[in-house]
Parts: sequence; C-alpha cells; structure tokens
Amino acid sequence: MRKDKAAPLVPTEIHVSTVRDEAGALCVLSIRTTEGLLDIALDRQAADAIISAIGSIRPKL
Repeated sequence: MRKDKAAPLVPTEIHVSTVRDEAGALCVLSIRTTEGLLDIALDRQAADAIISAIGSIRPKL
C-alpha cells in the first residue's frame, strides 16, 4: 500500500470539446495543470457521474 501521497494537480485552464465516431459522441475534457495537460474522454454516463459528484461536493466548498 502506498504511504506517500502525490502532490495535487492544480488546474490552471479547463477546455471542453466533442468528437464523433461511429459509436456516437464523446466529450473530451482537457485540464491544463501545473504538471501538464490531462485529457479525459467522457461518454454520457461518465458525464452524468461527474455532475452528480459536483453536486455532492458543491455544498462543502
């Protein structure tokens, strides 16, 4: 089990784009951090999960 923790990636920019293929649309969430670029491909189910998580986190901020 890992004992040391990685430093958090601090977001400096966030961009969203959409790509389509024969399977449908995917959203690409690009987050530029202090450590580099992080690209995340999302389908509808993953996007819904993120929205739900943000709803849970928002009241605690």
